[in-house]
Amino acid sequence: MTLLAQISDLHLDGSERATRRATRVMDYLRALPHPVDALLVTGDIADHGEEAEYEEAAQILTAPFPVLTCPGNHDARPAYRKALLGEAPGHGPINQAHHITGATILMCDSTIPGRDEGRLDAQTLAWIDTTLTALPQDTAALVAFHQPPVELHHPLPDSCMLEKPGELADLLDAHPQVAAVLTGHAHTAAASTFAGRPLIVGPAITWTLRMPWEGDKAADRDQPPGLAFHILDDDRRLTTHYRVVL
Repeated sequence: MTLLAQISDLHLDGSERATRRATRVMDYLRALPHPVDALLVTGDIADHGEEAEYEEAAQILTAPFPVLTCPGNHDARPAYRKALLGEAPGHGPINQAHHITGATILMCDSTIPGRDEGRLDAQTLAWIDTTLTALPQDTAALVAFHQPPVELHHPLPDSCMLEKPGELADLLDAHPQVAAVLTGHAHTAAASTFAGRPLIVGPAITWTLRMPWEGDKAADRDQPPGLAFHILDDDRRLTTHYRVVL
């Protein structure tokens, strides 16, 4: 069994509010009596893509468990690489595979620099295919990136979702070891399906999306930050529990 936590959309911008909300969630996770095997952070770590924002993120996200990240549309690859990953700045997609207690987590870059929509480009799709092909058949995998590949029935996230999702769906058809797809971006805890698998959308740290039936103003800044716990069992079944941190 693999126990994972997921947070998303921190939008760190140097403000006291953003710092406080992200710190509160990390304090909660670090204080768990039984620690998670890893924390997934599914994009929009910074708000403006500045180095100082990633330097703050590196401090806030320090934990006694692995912290796995991928970029979102507010992130900037060169600063992300330099200040968060400690790598040389570069403009190519940031794709990383992590092996966590018998499972493999693919943290994928679905960003299009300068745009809010997402796309898994040819290089990233090839990397996903090669990485999954190299795994032992009995190794469960999760694929995580920022923009959801399906409509969530709100005009804001649905206007900037993942483009050409069929390309990923076709790829996943060849890799039955992928148990689920995890995303962020929508600022709402949500569950759907994609390519015959669970699609789990992590809640946001910064603010929560009001759905159309909850009111006209999209951003609910009074809701507490949220997170998800994912349990991936030996049958490759993913069970998710959502929490808010007061």
